[in-house]
Amino acid sequence: VKHDLGSGVKTGVANETLHTDSPDLPECFQLSVLSWLPCVYLWLACPPYLFYLQRNNMGYIMMSVLNRVKTVFALVLWIVCWTDLFGTFNELHQGDTKPPIYFVTPLVVGITMLLATFLIQFERLRGVQSSGILFIFWFLSVLCAIVPFRSKILQAKSEIPDKLRFITFYLYFSLVLSQLILSCFKEKPSLFSNVDTDPNPCPQSTAGFLSTMTFWWFTSMAIKGYKNPLEAKDLWSLNKKDSSEEVVPKLLREWDLEQIKAHSSEEVLLSKKKTPKKPSFLRSLIKAFGPYFLIGSAYKLLQDLITFVNPQLLSLLISFTKQKDAPTWWGYALAFLMFFTALLQTLILHQHFQYCFVTGMRLRTSIIGAIYRKSLIITNAAKRTSTVGEIVNLMSVDAQRFMDLTTFLNMLWSAPLQIILALYFLWQNLGPSVLAGVAVMILLIPLNAAIAVRTRAYQVYTAPSATLRQVEETQLLGVTLDCKLSWSKHIDTTVARMGIIKRCSAFLTTLSTRQVLHLDCCSVMWSGATKGIITSIQLGYPFIPHKTCRQRSLHTSHQASVSLKRIQDFLSHEELDLESVDRNNTATVTVVNGKFTWAKQDPPALINLMVPQGSLLAVVGHVGCGKSSLVSALLGEMEKLEGHISIRGSVAYVPQQAWIQNATLRDNILFGKAYNEQKYRSCLEACALTPDLEVLPGGDLTEIGEKGINLSGGQRQRVSLARAVYNEADVYLLDDPLSAVDSHVAKHIFDHVIGPEGALQGKTRILVTHGISFLPQVNNIVVLVEGRVSEMGSYQELLQQNGAFAEFLRNYSLEDIVEDEATGTTTCYYSRVIQNLLFEVRSTADFLSHLSKVFWEYVKAVGPLLTLFICFLYGCQNAAAIGANVWLSQWTNDAAQNMTQENISMRVGVYAALGIAQGILVMVSSFTLAMGNIGAARKLHYALLDNKFHTPQSFFDTTPIGRVINRFSKDIYVIDEALPSTVLMFLGTFFSSLSTMIVIVASTPIFAVVIAPTILMFFTNWSFDQSDQWLGVRIEFIGNCIVLFAALFAVIGKNELNPGLVGLSVSYALMVTMSLNWMVRMTSDLESNIVAVERVKEYSESKTEAPWEVEDKKPSPDWPSQGKVEFLDYSVRYREGLDLVLKNLTLSVRGGEKIGIVGRTGAGKSSMTLCLFRLLEAAGGEITIDGVKISEIGLHDLRSKLTIIPQEPVLFSGSLRMNLDPFDKYNDVEVWKALELSHLNKFVSNQPAKLELECSEGGENLSVGQRQLVCLARALLRKTRILILDEATAAIDLETDDLIQSTIRTEFEDCTVFTIAHRLNTIMDYTRVLVLDKGQVAEFDTPTKLLSKRGIFYGMAKDAGLAQ
Repeated sequence: VKHDLGSGVKTGVANETLHTDSPDLPECFQLSVLSWLPCVYLWLACPPYLFYLQRNNMGYIMMSVLNRVKTVFALVLWIVCWTDLFGTFNELHQGDTKPPIYFVTPLVVGITMLLATFLIQFERLRGVQSSGILFIFWFLSVLCAIVPFRSKILQAKSEIPDKLRFITFYLYFSLVLSQLILSCFKEKPSLFSNVDTDPNPCPQSTAGFLSTMTFWWFTSMAIKGYKNPLEAKDLWSLNKKDSSEEVVPKLLREWDLEQIKAHSSEEVLLSKKKTPKKPSFLRSLIKAFGPYFLIGSAYKLLQDLITFVNPQLLSLLISFTKQKDAPTWWGYALAFLMFFTALLQTLILHQHFQYCFVTGMRLRTSIIGAIYRKSLIITNAAKRTSTVGEIVNLMSVDAQRFMDLTTFLNMLWSAPLQIILALYFLWQNLGPSVLAGVAVMILLIPLNAAIAVRTRAYQVYTAPSATLRQVEETQLLGVTLDCKLSWSKHIDTTVARMGIIKRCSAFLTTLSTRQVLHLDCCSVMWSGATKGIITSIQLGYPFIPHKTCRQRSLHTSHQASVSLKRIQDFLSHEELDLESVDRNNTATVTVVNGKFTWAKQDPPALINLMVPQGSLLAVVGHVGCGKSSLVSALLGEMEKLEGHISIRGSVAYVPQQAWIQNATLRDNILFGKAYNEQKYRSCLEACALTPDLEVLPGGDLTEIGEKGINLSGGQRQRVSLARAVYNEADVYLLDDPLSAVDSHVAKHIFDHVIGPEGALQGKTRILVTHGISFLPQVNNIVVLVEGRVSEMGSYQELLQQNGAFAEFLRNYSLEDIVEDEATGTTTCYYSRVIQNLLFEVRSTADFLSHLSKVFWEYVKAVGPLLTLFICFLYGCQNAAAIGANVWLSQWTNDAAQNMTQENISMRVGVYAALGIAQGILVMVSSFTLAMGNIGAARKLHYALLDNKFHTPQSFFDTTPIGRVINRFSKDIYVIDEALPSTVLMFLGTFFSSLSTMIVIVASTPIFAVVIAPTILMFFTNWSFDQSDQWLGVRIEFIGNCIVLFAALFAVIGKNELNPGLVGLSVSYALMVTMSLNWMVRMTSDLESNIVAVERVKEYSESKTEAPWEVEDKKPSPDWPSQGKVEFLDYSVRYREGLDLVLKNLTLSVRGGEKIGIVGRTGAGKSSMTLCLFRLLEAAGGEITIDGVKISEIGLHDLRSKLTIIPQEPVLFSGSLRMNLDPFDKYNDVEVWKALELSHLNKFVSNQPAKLELECSEGGENLSVGQRQLVCLARALLRKTRILILDEATAAIDLETDDLIQSTIRTEFEDCTVFTIAHRLNTIMDYTRVLVLDKGQVAEFDTPTKLLSKRGIFYGMAKDAGLAQ
C-alpha cells in the first residue's frame, strides 16, 4: 500500500519497514526527521554555548591548517546543500513540481552549515581547542545519513532516478564524515597560555572532546606507570583552576560575604530582640562550587534516564525470541542498540564521577586552606578551645568527609528518581501487583527516618570523643617527656575508651541503615513475583545494586552534616583584628594608652611606650610580668581593648623558643629570600654560626630535622636570629634570644648583631632579656611589673632614680652570666649523624609487592576463620538471589504450558522462602562483617598506641611528629570508618559480578567461549590501574561487550532457548556493567584505604624499648630510699655504629648530694641525664641506684621514681590542677603548698578559676618562665628521691631563680639533685661539681677545690666573673 504525501513523496508502511529482511525508511522520513535532527540539536545548543564562550575567554588561537580545512569543508557543505535547493528551483522552472520538503530541507541544512562555519571561527577566537558541540553535531549528521546512504545504494542497483541529488548526497556524506574525523583532532593551545610556560602541563586542559570523554589523555601516564614505578617528577602539574591558589580564595570570598550578611542581619534582629542568624558555611560551599557540581549532576540525570532504555530493549528482545518468524535483523539490531546504549551510559556516568571527584578535591583543598588560615588569626581565647589536635582533626578527617560525600551526594535525589521511574515501568509490566511493594516501602519510611535521626545522633555523640582522642594523642606524641613523667598509662586508658565509643557508633550506624534498605528493596522485588515477568528484574535493578550506595550516601551525609557544624563553629571563632597595629604612622614604634589582653576574661596589660627610630630598647622584669605579652601586642597577637599602637616599616621577630623548619640550614636562614653570598656569610659570622658549620656533616646544606632536633638549643636560637638579620627588616623584636647561648657567644652576638656597633645598628630593636651585663649599652630600658611600665629610662637614669630596679641591679650585677649553651633534652647528638631526614615514599612497584602482605595483615586482624565465614555468607546471599531469579524465569515458562494457576502456591512459597533467606543472610553477613571490622580496627589501633608508648626516644627525634599524628588521625579514621564500608561494597560487587558470569554461562553455554578473552582483557586493563575514571571506562567497555555477546548468543540460539532463560541471561549481563564499575571503584578505594593498614602496621612494629615492668626484678616500693647513684665504667652511644658519647664514666654520688654538671656544648651533660632514664641504653658498664642495676628493672618502675624539670617545659591542655596532679593523688592543701614553694601561688590566686585555670595546649597561655615553675611545682608534689634539673631556669629572671634555688635546697634537702648548670652562681654552693669534656670526667670535686686547681671549671668561673 502506497500513498502520496504533498505532491507524491513516496512513504512505506510498517510492513515494508519492519517486517522484511531488507528494511528501509520512507524517503519523506529521511528528508525530514533524519535531516532536521542534527540541525535542531545545533540550533538548540547554540545560544547557551555562545553565552558560555562569551563569559569564558580562554585566549586566541592562530589560524591553523586544521582550522582552514574545517572552515573550507563547512562552506563547501553549505554550497552542496544549496546546490540541491537551486536544483529544485530549476526543476520547478521546468515544470517538475516537487513537494515543499525538497525546498525546506536544503535551506535549513545549508543555514545550519553556515552556523557551523561561524562556530568554527568563533571557537578559535575564544581559545577552544576541541569542540564537543560540533563533534556531536557531525556525529549525528553522519549517523542520520547512514540510512539514506544505504537507501541510495539499493536504488542505484536498478536505476539512478535523480543523478544531481545522488551526487550531492554522497558529496555531503563524504564532507560530513571528514568533518567528524577532523573534529577528533584538537587545535594548538591559545597564545600566552600556561601550556607554553609550564614544563610539564597536565594534558587534560588541552585534551580533545573525544579524549576527554574516554579519558584517553591519561593513557600516557598509565603506560608509564605500568612500565616503571611513578615518581613525583613524572606527575603533571596541577591544573591552575584546581590549585589552592584559586579554590581557597573563592571559598573565603563567599564565606566573608556570608559573615557580613549575618552580622548585618544580626544588628537588625538585635533591635527586634530575636535570635541572631549564624553565617551558613554550607551556603558558601554551594555558591563557590555548586555550579561546577551541577554539571556533574546533569550528567547523572542523563545517565539515570538512559538506564531505563535497556530494560525496554530487553523486553523487545524477549518478545523477539518468542516470535519464531520475526526477521533476524531485529535481534541483531536490539543487541547492538543495547551495546551502544550501555556504552553511552558508561561515558556519561564517568563524566559525572569526574565532576564529582574534582568538586570533592576542590572542596577538601579549600576547606583545609580556610581552616589553616583561620588557625593563624583566631584570638587567644579561641585557641584555648581549639587545640592543635582538634585543628588537625578538622583538616584531616572532617575535610575528607566532604570529599567522600561528593561521590555519593547525587544518590540522594538520583535514588528516589530511579525508584519512581522503576515503579512506573513496573506498573506498566505488573499492574496493581507493584502496590504491595510500594505499601511496604511507605510503611518503612518512619523506621528509615527514625534510624536516620538516630544515626546523626550517634555521629554528634562520637565526634567530641574522636576529637578528644585526637587531642590526647597529639599532645602525647608532641611531648617526648611523657615517658619520664609516667603519664602513659593514664592517657592509654582514656584514648582506648574513646576509640571503643567511636567504633560502636560506626557499627550501629552501618548495620541499621543496611538492614532497612534491604527490606525496602526486597519488598518491591517480591511484589513482582506474582506475574513472573523477567523484565521486572531489570526494572527493579535500581532497588538492589544501589542499596549499598544509598546506604553509604546516607552515612556520608550524616557524617558530613556533623563535620559541617564543627567546621562552621571553628570558622566562626573571633579573629584578631589585623588592623589593630597601625603601619602607616610616621612614628617607628609607639603605644599610646594601650590596653591589651590575651582573652576578655584575663586581666589586661596597660602599656605606654615610644621607641625612637634606630634605638635599642631593653625590656626587663620578673617572670610573668608581661615582657613576651608586650612583644605579642606589637605583633598584633593580643586583643587590643583600648589605645593606639603603630609600627612603621617591616617587622622581624625572634621568638623565645626558636622555630626551625624541616629544611636545610641555609633554607632556614634564607626563608624564601634570594641567596646573596656576601650578605649570607656576614650573617653567619655575626651570629657565630661559622664554627658550627664545620661540625655539621653537610655544612649549611645539612638537612635540619623537625623542630631542629639535630641542632643544640643555642644553635637553633642563632639560626632563628640569623634568619631575622638576613631578612633586613625595619623593626626587630627579640624575645630573649641570648638565654640559650653561653657567655662568650652571647657577648659575640650582642657586639656583632644587637649592640650599638652590630649588624642591626640603625634599626629599631626591642630586646627582652633577663641578662643585665648588656644593659649599660642599650639606649633605653623598660621595667615591667604586672603588665604595667614601672620605670623607663637609660641605664644611668634608672640608677639615679634609686628605685626597685636600681636595688636589683646592685644585687645581681655580678651574677648575670649565661653559661653553657643549652642543648635541651633532644640534644645535638644527631648533628654528626643525620645528614638528611627523608620521608619514606614507597614506589608503586614496592607498594604492589607489599599489597598481598598488607591484605593478609588485615585478614589476620579480622580473623582468618571469620574472613572465610564472611565470604561464605556473601556467597550464600548471592546464591539465594540467583536462585530467586532463576525461579522467576522458570515461572514465566508456566504461562506457555498453561500451568500458571496450578503451581502458583508452590511458586510464591519457594520465591518467598528464597527472599526471606536472602534477607536473613544479608543481616547475618552485615553483622559479622561489622564485628570483624570493629575487632580489626581495635587491634590495629591498640597495637599502634601500645608501640608508640614503648618506642625509643631516637624514633621521635628522627621522625617528624606530624607523620606520627597522621597515623593516629587520618589512618585510624580510614580503618575505623572508610575501610569497613569499602570492604562491604567490594564484597557485594565482587560476588555480584561473579554470580552474573555464572548465570550467563548457565543460561547460554556458548558464552563460555568469550569468557577467557573477556577476563584477559579485564586483567590487562587492571594492570594499568592508575586512575578511577580511565580504568572505569575501559572495564565498563568490557562489561558492555558482555552485554553484546549475551544478546548476540541469545539471538543466535533463540530456537533452542526459552524466553525466560534469555531474559535472565541478558538481564544479568546488563547488571554486570554497573557491578564492574563499582567493583573497579571499590577495589581502587580498597587499595587506597588498605595503605592505612600498612602505615599503621609499620609504625606498630617499630623497635620498642625494654619492658615497662619486669615482675621478678621489681624493686621494693620504698626504693630508692637513699638516692645513691653510681656510674661504673659506663659508656653509651646513640645508635649502633656511632661513636661513644660517654666514655668509661665512673663516679659515685652519695644520697642527698647536690651535683652540678657543667661542660661545653657536646660534652655529654644531657646524655648523662638521658642515661638515668634509660632513654639511651648502655654500650658498656652499669648504672646503679641504691645498689639496684637500673638495666635489670622495668622502665616504668625506674622512671616513676625519678623527676626531671626540663628546659622545655611540658604542659597538656586541661586544668592547672590536672597538669600538677594528673592522678589526683594529692589534696588541694598540698597542691597550694607546692605552688607557694614554686612562687606561683600569687599568680594562680589572682586567676578567677584558681586551680581550675584552663591551660591551652602546650601551656601557650602561660609564659615560658611560668611553665617552668609549673614543672617545678609538679616535681615538688612528687618529690622523688632523685631530681634532675636540665637548665630548668633558663627563662626565669635572676631574682626568681634565686628563690627557686633556695626552694630546691630546702625542699629537696634529702634528695639527690643533678643540675645541668645554666648560671654558674646557682651551683657554687653545691656539694660537688662534675665537669664533663668530650664524654669523660674532666673534673669532679667541690667548687672550692676546683677553683683552686685552676682547671676547666676555674676558666668558666673566670669568664663568668666569679673568680679572679
